[in-house]
Amino acid sequence: MALELKNLYDDFRDAKTIKALAKLIEEEATKLDRDINIMEVCGGHTHTIMKYGLKQLMPNNIHFIHGPGCPVCVMPKERIDHAFVLAMQEDVILCTLGDMIKVPGSRGSLQDARANGADVRFVYSPLDVLKVAIENPDKKVIFFAIGFETTTPMTAALLEHTIKKELDNIYFHINHVTVPEVMQELIDSRDEHVDSYNNQIDAFIGPSHVSVISGAKIYSKFANQYKRPVAVSGFEPVDVMEGVLMIVRQFVQNRCELEIQYKRSVTMDGNLNAQKLIDRYFEKRGLFKWRGLGNVPNSALKLKDEYSKYDTEVIYSDILPKEEIEDHKLCICGDILRGMATPNECQVFGTACKPSSPLGSCMVSSEGACSAYYKYGSLL
Repeated sequence: MALELKNLYDDFRDAKTIKALAKLIEEEATKLDRDINIMEVCGGHTHTIMKYGLKQLMPNNIHFIHGPGCPVCVMPKERIDHAFVLAMQEDVILCTLGDMIKVPGSRGSLQDARANGADVRFVYSPLDVLKVAIENPDKKVIFFAIGFETTTPMTAALLEHTIKKELDNIYFHINHVTVPEVMQELIDSRDEHVDSYNNQIDAFIGPSHVSVISGAKIYSKFANQYKRPVAVSGFEPVDVMEGVLMIVRQFVQNRCELEIQYKRSVTMDGNLNAQKLIDRYFEKRGLFKWRGLGNVPNSALKLKDEYSKYDTEVIYSDILPKEEIEDHKLCICGDILRGMATPNECQVFGTACKPSSPLGSCMVSSEGACSAYYKYGSLL
């Protein structure tokens, strides 16, 4: 029998296995002397939790709280406005990934820009930009790069190919963000809106796709310094349940460690070649604004100065908007991204704010918490 894709994940969605893990979690949870709040950092985990009803399988003293979600969720309107302005320039083709086209900034979304005559294209891979540039030598092809550590190596690879092929019509707007710094922000920062010390994060489910590149080692300080256990877990329901079991057992056994559940792909050191590629072309930004969270130090990447001739933030600095833009006053995406609230606590959730007319980033992204609650809310 030929191997089909479903053969690779069927076992990780097996109902009997999920229920068996739920029973083990419940047995271990009876030994706890307090409630445990587990934050899943990535929206992929949030959707798995909602889609497969894992929230309902938890004992009363184990709670999921939702974190930053995805790169689309946390992209501030200022950066979306950059993309809109760049797309509207004469002789520009702007390329980006997936959901980014639908996210509204203060001037509209890239979808709106396309409706107004801009040439905006979504690509499945950054390397698809090479084909666009070669086929349109008289156009400036701008790649609006987004993503956690997972997609950063492909952007670096695109730049490397651009240099090697001596293509002079490919440019970059870099919006790659990094996970550990925002996790730290969620634990120990204070700002005028939220006292983050009150968010009661007891442990983290770490995103495995990030860890494949960076290695699980990037989370070690949360167990060692911040005393929050971390289980780096895959995105299938069995993975998530096993990750929860690991965390609960740590609390029962009075341990605080970094553990890898997703051992079939994640190592402690990660992909060293990918890390070298990233380090060759990128460096840390001093500050980067996360939507709903504010400026987070060292939480994003930018092109190194020697590659500034490819950097649209340098080339188009005179026309890119610089003003701060606030989110909709009724939107509580900031609190949701911090794990301080759930989507159904928002007064506009499912009414004024829904996937067809999103007010906030958690609804507009297919991986956002609000999108997950809207899509799978009937399971609550």
